[in-house]
Amino acid sequence: MTVSLLNNNSSTGTTTGTSITGNTASETSDMFTKLLVAQIQNQDPLSPTDPAQFVQQLTQLSQTESLQNMASITSASASALSSLQVMALGGQVGSDVMITTGSVKLDGSTKVTGQATLTSASSNTTLVLTGADGVRHEVALGTQAPGIVDFSINPTNLGLPAGSYSVALETSSKETPAINIQGRLNNVRLLSNGSVQLNVSNVGDTGSDTLSAFNGKAATTI
Repeated sequence: MTVSLLNNNSSTGTTTGTSITGNTASETSDMFTKLLVAQIQNQDPLSPTDPAQFVQQLTQLSQTESLQNMASITSASASALSSLQVMALGGQVGSDVMITTGSVKLDGSTKVTGQATLTSASSNTTLVLTGADGVRHEVALGTQAPGIVDFSINPTNLGLPAGSYSVALETSSKETPAINIQGRLNNVRLLSNGSVQLNVSNVGDTGSDTLSAFNGKAATTI
């Protein structure tokens, strides 16, 4: 933000501007005070500056300092929240989670499970997977009542090679619910832009905002 100080030229009576940019709040305040004192000392005694202008300039300074302080607090808070989120999610690495997504990654043999939620009944429900070649692969889910619809994708039975596929649920009611794919949370990273990135099996890299559920860690046997 730029703060301009008015300065009366005693010989010509013209007005010039001094700009303060790119300083911290304390530096801006110190420079403003010095310029304001110099302006008062050097003003034309026969044509003094209107006191209202000084009040306006002081108000400008106060507003500038407030905005700078708010920006600093907001930035620090966002950074702290991101760090806390990473630590919290880091404790869940190894857990099975549900990710809201429009695509799924298959390895050619491992079965993948997921679910969608219907608000209306569907007499003809079909899970559709489309590969990079544009070919549709359908999994018939039959008649479904409103509520959660569970499904599984078996690449071996469907003859699907390893790769990434778009996934969608087609219903007789024309409803297009969000798809949630289950996978293992492999790692959590804080990116340079402050966002949190998850790596989840069956999905790949995704934002933390796509996380819809924690299903817990698989029991280990000794």
